[in-house]
Order: sequence, then C-alpha cells, then structure tokens
Amino acid sequence: MTQFYTLEPLKFQPLSIHDRGVIQSITLAAGRRNCNFTFANLIGWQFWFGTERCILPHTVILRVRLFGDLCYMICSKEPPDMQLLKLLCLDASQFGDSLTLLALEDSHAEYLKRILPVQADINPRRNNYDYIYLRRDLEQLAGKHLKAKRNHVNKFLQLYPQYEYRPLSPKYFNDCRQLAQLWRDETDNTDHQGSVNAEQQVMENIYAHWDELDMIGGSIWIDGKMVAFTYGAPVTFDTFDVCVEKADRNVDGAFNIINQQFASRLPEQYVFINREEDMGLEGLRKAKLSYHPHILLGYNTVTLPCKPIIDYNE
Repeated sequence: MTQFYTLEPLKFQPLSIHDRGVIQSITLAAGRRNCNFTFANLIGWQFWFGTERCILPHTVILRVRLFGDLCYMICSKEPPDMQLLKLLCLDASQFGDSLTLLALEDSHAEYLKRILPVQADINPRRNNYDYIYLRRDLEQLAGKHLKAKRNHVNKFLQLYPQYEYRPLSPKYFNDCRQLAQLWRDETDNTDHQGSVNAEQQVMENIYAHWDELDMIGGSIWIDGKMVAFTYGAPVTFDTFDVCVEKADRNVDGAFNIINQQFASRLPEQYVFINREEDMGLEGLRKAKLSYHPHILLGYNTVTLPCKPIIDYNE
C-alpha cells in the first residue's frame, strides 16, 4: 500500500511525555511488536538518544543520535515507500550524505531491497532481536519443552510458600532501587557497562512518569523483602512489552516466579509478551531461548546514499 505524504520538509520536535496520546494512536494500531516503539521505552531512553519525533499520517518517525551518528526509526503498518524515503533523505542530507534506518524489521528490509534503485547496506542485528512469547506459555508453562521452568517455579513454591505477589506502585520504588543495585553488583556487565549504567537513569525516568505512562508492574516478596520485580507497557493492542525484570540471584527461582506470576496477571487482551533483546550476552540469550519464543523478531540497520534517492523519479 502506498502512503501519501506532504512534500514539505519533515519537522522534528524533541520527544515529550505529552506526545504519548498522538504517538500511541499510531504505534498501537500499527501492529509492530517491536519494543523500540513502546512509548515508555522512548521516554525512558530519550536522554540517551536525544530522541526527536515527527508525526505523519499513520506514521511516526523518530530521529536519534547513536554514538554521535544521526539515525531514524519508522513506525507504521506499511514499510516505507519511495516517497517517504525521499523525505527522509532530504532531512538526512542536511547532516551527511547517507540515510541510516535503525530497528527495521526483516519484512520491511526485504521490501526495501525490492523497491530501492540503489544498493543498500543491510546489516542484521542479532543482539537486538526481540524475544516474543505467547502469554499463555509463560503463564501456564505447559508441555515438555517448559518442564524445567515448571520445576523451577515448583521448587520456589516449596522453598517459599509464604511468598507474596504485590502489584508494583510508587511506594515500592526504593525497594526496586535497592534490588536493581544488588542485581548490578552481582552481574558481570563489563562489555555493556555504559548501557547498564544508563538503565539506572531510564528507570528513574519511568518512575517519574509512572502514572502518566500507565505502567503495569509486579513484585515478589519474602518475609517483607522484595526479591524480584518487573514492569512494562503495551507496544500494540495485543502485545505487552516487559521493559525491566530484576531479581535476587541468591533466591532460587526468583526470576522464574516473577516471570510466571506477572504473565498470569496481565490484562487478558495481551496475547503476546515481548521480553526484548539479549544484548549478545550469552547467559541472557540462553535463558530467553530456553522459554522457546513464539517469534524471534529480527532487526536490521539499513544505510543508503541520499542523493540517488532524492534524484529518483518514479
């Protein structure tokens, strides 16, 4: 389907919490289960990427800085057509001679291969693939393939029959901060220390706008002490994005129980749960694969020269 856009230059403004309504009216309906378009993530990481937004009919364009380079992300139901690419190239040409698109899903990247009049550099980003699960699988842990997960949950229930599940709310944020610090202290993140440190600020940004973002979270408590917490927000009408999950590694099964209990308490409309990327961390990749994702959502970074696109006439 061809989109029709004005030929006027794209107009970007810094992303704001006040953009939630207009952006989610597009992103939720677009059906992209891509966690990069969860509004809570956009707001949380705005300080890191310097995110700016441009609103077009049925389309949100995000302009970000990644390691100093200007890049773009596009959220729409349909892949970008030549008209939109020309507008993007006109904007990008103010800053350089190429256009870089981030988080472009495999299906959209394949479409670009077919329509582009020039060779594009298309690079899969395996470390950033989203792990998307059927909510019922995480809730029920049924079948032989999830037997080990059931066993971890059952062991937790045997060891800590007195545990409590509590919905996450601002009164527990200090407990979250303490547990997140414990998780950081016990986790080797040498190769990702910058993003791990940035995550602390992301969480504070989310806490500051918790009610405005309509966040949903849960927590596990043993003898009055928080041992696990998680929170997230919708990315589409049927997909919930788990933005953060932390647990005390010294409590056997803490990660398994918060995962299962949170899934069981989400509103029924959410058929899928996106548990985001593994960042290339071997242990995290193994853990996420062990839950047998229903979809491994592939992403690409696409770079193409601006001038041939600007000069192209269909």
